[in-house]
Amino acid sequence: MSERHDIFSAPVRADIDNWIAKYPPEQKQSAVMAALRIVQDANGGWLTMELMDAVADYLAMPKIAVYEVATFYSMYELKPVGRHKISVCTNISCMLSGSEQVVAHLQDRLGIRLGETTEDGRFTMKEVECLGACCGAPMFQIGRDYYENLTPEKIDKILDSLD
Repeated sequence: MSERHDIFSAPVRADIDNWIAKYPPEQKQSAVMAALRIVQDANGGWLTMELMDAVADYLAMPKIAVYEVATFYSMYELKPVGRHKISVCTNISCMLSGSEQVVAHLQDRLGIRLGETTEDGRFTMKEVECLGACCGAPMFQIGRDYYENLTPEKIDKILDSLD
């Protein structure tokens, strides 16, 4: 095993290996999305070049292929984020249902703009494309939880409930 893998803890390697086992041995690169998520979660919510290179090495795939995945999908972060990443959907259904008001309320409440993190490191606000909850628009995602049919009052309750 390459020294590069030493940056992954044993539980991280085991988790990645569980995903690799779901694919034929010659297709282990198919686990790249899961591997990036696992590594990102273990690193406080973001990916470094060193971590992406280690994923490429671990999955025996070109580094550029890992970078392409990490930069294409909005769930991967290439710089530090707050403890709570708020991913605000601004696609058509949410836009028509008031996502602009959701963004404005969050900006006023948190004192940050899209793409920024609060000074205390508690919140990062990010604009994302459709999260597939069009019936509950407007919506946002915090961590792995979806919050739908948002109003300023509902947003405040959600934010107040977070540590």
